[in-house]
Amino acid sequence: MSTNNKTESDVVLIGAGIMSATLGLLLKELNPNATIEIFERLDSAAQESSDAMNNAGTGHSAFCELNYTPEKNGVVDTTKALNICEQFEESRQFWSYLVNKNIIHSPQSFVNTVPHMSFVWGDENVKFLRNRFEALKKQPLFEAMEFSENPEEIKKWAPLIMEGRNANEKVAATHMNLGTDVNFGELTRRMIKHQLSQDGVNVTFNTEIYDLKRAQDGRWNVSIKDLKTGTKRTIVSKFVFIGAGGASILLLEKSGIPEGKAYGGFPVSGQWLVCEDEKLAEQHFAKVYGKASVGAPPMSVPHLDTRYINGKKSLLFGPYAGFSTKFLKTGSYWDLFSSISTGNIGTMVGAGLDNMDLTKYLISEVMASQDKKVKALKEYFPNAKKEDWRLEIAGQRVQTMKRNKDGKPELAFGTEVVNCEDGSLAVLLGASPGASTTVSIMLNLIKKCFPNEYKSAEWQAKFKEMIPSFGLKLNDHPELLKELREETSKTLELKY
Repeated sequence: MSTNNKTESDVVLIGAGIMSATLGLLLKELNPNATIEIFERLDSAAQESSDAMNNAGTGHSAFCELNYTPEKNGVVDTTKALNICEQFEESRQFWSYLVNKNIIHSPQSFVNTVPHMSFVWGDENVKFLRNRFEALKKQPLFEAMEFSENPEEIKKWAPLIMEGRNANEKVAATHMNLGTDVNFGELTRRMIKHQLSQDGVNVTFNTEIYDLKRAQDGRWNVSIKDLKTGTKRTIVSKFVFIGAGGASILLLEKSGIPEGKAYGGFPVSGQWLVCEDEKLAEQHFAKVYGKASVGAPPMSVPHLDTRYINGKKSLLFGPYAGFSTKFLKTGSYWDLFSSISTGNIGTMVGAGLDNMDLTKYLISEVMASQDKKVKALKEYFPNAKKEDWRLEIAGQRVQTMKRNKDGKPELAFGTEVVNCEDGSLAVLLGASPGASTTVSIMLNLIKKCFPNEYKSAEWQAKFKEMIPSFGLKLNDHPELLKELREETSKTLELKY
């Protein structure tokens, strides 16, 4: 069944995950008269990358993630860690604004205090962690960080990682009480629920975007198919955001914008070991991050976590990388092949050849047995028993490949927004720290795609209302940092 119904909307958001939910709320707060259409292929919001079991749930603030502080010639570069920490503070402020405005309720349903730790062993790694601590401790954002090489002190922070460990093994850890565990799936569903109640906002599930084309007037014709009835229709919009997780790259190619021609994507799947034994879960209260294996992608840094999912406390270890040709958990095995074009095949081959260590790592992970996975767990939890843990499939990520400013193919780590020159279409690609820094990512997107409105006194004032530190680096304003951390902790019911 098909029809040529054409309707119009100011904004079309593709995908009902944390990115679209956040952008939709921001735009509606900035312009209450805006009409917004949100489309989701599945039957409810946040079932892919945003769902609790499909991501680490770490409020990525660089407190514990060692890959955010690379070391070169004995010098630790804190630039990325500072940027990510600043961005997470913006997320906290925006979530607090939503709670204070009664847009979302019950903050403990989506965010809880869980200390963040880094943990390493061996002389070289201990030296690195000490250097990292000394570099970060000087910064107001990280001044609450603690460091120890004392096994008894570390045992107080996280007993399970020390029990059964060789007493002669040299270890070190850092500890930040300000860390959080975030259920981004629950947060997203609460945001979407509010948007369903707003005038001028429609959220449509079981709907697939199968094409989008630029019209002569510069607007976008978005072709939509109802997956239950087969009915097709078109929406014309001045602005389109593609936040469809791994599938975004396929829609980027359909858009035909020149900025996206050389981009490619390689899917990386994940698995967790999950323990729901309440006695064990009560003995561990931290997110403990270690160092990634050689060749491992950033989303594969091992960690042993306290998680709160649907009100239940559990332990999670991983992720273990895997491979599938799907770009989404619910995607098609043809996704990877469909994404290859004459415009990006050179990028994909070139980036692949330059990163053979990643390929070898993925092959070894795919071939790993359950026993091998438990062996990796025992590096962080020496007394772990195989029978206490079950394997859970995690989310699907797509490793972005692009050409750098010199035209050389490379892997693009982190999260990236690709937009056309006039800002009428924007596409989100990439992975970690993703969800944790969504608010900052969307603020930058708004700056690029709505430049005149962004500069207006009205929008600038609203930005300051939603994010009080807007336009400032909190690391340069220690008193404001302390004040806002205290306020947001109170609103979000976090320990401070």
